[in-house]
Parts: sequence; C-alpha cells; structure tokens
Amino acid sequence: MSVISLGFWDLAAASLLLLLNGILSLWLSLGIERQLLVAAVRMVVQLIAVGAVLTLLFGTASLAWTCAIGLAMVLLAGREIMARQVHRLAGWWGYGLGTATMAFACASLTLFALLGSIRPDPWFAPQYAIPLFGMILGNAMTGISLGLDALTTAVTVERPAIEARIALGALRFEALQPILRQAMRRGLMPTINAMAAMGIVSLPGMMTGQILAGVPPEQAVRYQLLIMFLISGSTGLGLFMALVGVAWRLTDHRHRLRPDRLKTR
Repeated sequence: MSVISLGFWDLAAASLLLLLNGILSLWLSLGIERQLLVAAVRMVVQLIAVGAVLTLLFGTASLAWTCAIGLAMVLLAGREIMARQVHRLAGWWGYGLGTATMAFACASLTLFALLGSIRPDPWFAPQYAIPLFGMILGNAMTGISLGLDALTTAVTVERPAIEARIALGALRFEALQPILRQAMRRGLMPTINAMAAMGIVSLPGMMTGQILAGVPPEQAVRYQLLIMFLISGSTGLGLFMALVGVAWRLTDHRHRLRPDRLKTR
C-alpha cells in the first residue's frame, strides 16, 4: 500500500476549519479568537521547525544529537509542569523536582523499550528513539503536572487539617497520606481514561498514523499497546516520585508542615 502524501493546498483547505472556531468565538463573545490564531501559528511554525530538525537528525543517527534533542524536550516539558501549577515550590525546586522525576521515569522506560522490545539498529536510532520518547514524555508531563497541582493546592487549602494530624502525633507522610492518594488518582486519571476508551470510543493517533501509512492493523495494535504500557508505567513512576519529593520538601525532619516553601502564582 502506497503512502498518500498531503500537499500545501490540502493543508490550507483543512486550516480553514479554524475559522469556524473563530466565528463561534466572535458570535458568542468568548474572546479567544486571538488565542486561537496565535496557537495555530505557533503549531505550524513549531511543527515545521521540528520536521526540518528531524529530517537532518534522521540522516546522522548520532547518539549525541539524539540525547541533545531528548534533553531539550525534557527541559521544555519541565517548564510546562511548573507553569500549570497555581502553587509551586519556591526556588529551583519548583522546576527541578518535577523535571528530574519526569526525565528519570521517561528515559528509563524509553531505554527499556529500545533495548528490549523494539531493538532498532542502532539502538539510539532517532526515528525510533525521539518519537517514542516524545509520546511517553508528553503523557507523563500531563499526569505529573495534574498530580503536583492537586497536591500543592490541597496543602494550601487543607493546612489546618494536616497540622491537626501532625499535632495528634502523625508523622509527616502519614499526615499527608490522604492528599497524596488524591493527587496520585488525579494524575493517573487521564491515562486510565485513555486506556478505557481506546479502541471503542477512539482510535489512538499512533495506531491511526501507522494504518494510514500502510502498516497492517495487527502490527499497529501491538505497537499501540506497547506505547500505552510504557506511558502508564512512566506516568505512574514519575508521578509517585514527584509527589513523594514534594511531600518531603513541604515538611521537615521535625515533621512540621512548611507552607513557606510554596510560592503562589
């Protein structure tokens, strides 16, 4: 099966559909038409730039360049995690903790897939490593940002209850246990919803793209299952590490709550 290529005018015709959202915004006085335009322009510019970079990178198969692109993706994702939190840790902790835990979880499971399940030659081949890492990273970023926002917001709102549990003799992680559970559930919920609806409500993007490119559906399903297992594992691992790290930072060795280490946006 040959790959159907898209031309400039095909994309230009499809882009006109954005006008519908703009018209609705003007008609309903939503005030988001400018944001829609800026987001669309950013998307086009960013994807064209990424496509050009990947085209060059795919021709080199360099471990150093693959790692450099992965590092840049992690740093940008870490900024998104920090930006989505209303209350975040003050200082470099607000950026470093979520970024470090996300990087460790995503890099570990990407290596697991490259060395164990996919086994490209070479193992760091950018056409495999970068898209795989990007899919895992994007989903882990969403889960970690939701979980951290839930935790820091709950610490701010439920401070009297937490301090009361500590006053009654609870250790710091015991006092924070209810909101840690709640934050963990919230961070994992997008992944759970995606897995529950996949194949019935929606066909995932990677599987659809492979089928459109001519890959047999059975093989596309296997790749999609692998990706979802990796996403679930990396999100759970990264989220757990991030929540424990924030809980540790928001308390001290005397088991006191330290809300002064939080910064409100």
